[in-house]
Amino acid sequence: MNKNLPTRTVTVRNHQGLHARPADLLVRMASAYQSIILIGRDGELVDCKSILSLLTLGAAQGTVLTISADGSDAKDALDAIADLFETGFDDTNEVPGTESALDG
Repeated sequence: MNKNLPTRTVTVRNHQGLHARPADLLVRMASAYQSIILIGRDGELVDCKSILSLLTLGAAQGTVLTISADGSDAKDALDAIADLFETGFDDTNEVPGTESALDG
């Protein structure tokens, strides 16, 4: 990817990190955009539209990730994905014995 591409830095805020449920939400959101979206840390970049790739990042709470996008809707994609991280993937409800608002 070109170094002049839009890039955003995000922090994993949700308590359980980027586990299967938030990774699925992230893939669904990224897949809604035409842009090529890469996410990673420590120089390792993966396809943001692949749940298996996302899970290999092992992104626990507090992990700082960099997101880059290339395409006509790159800025919109980055804004939406950054917002998803900012809200913690709505995991505030993900406490044993409770249901997420997104699951109901």
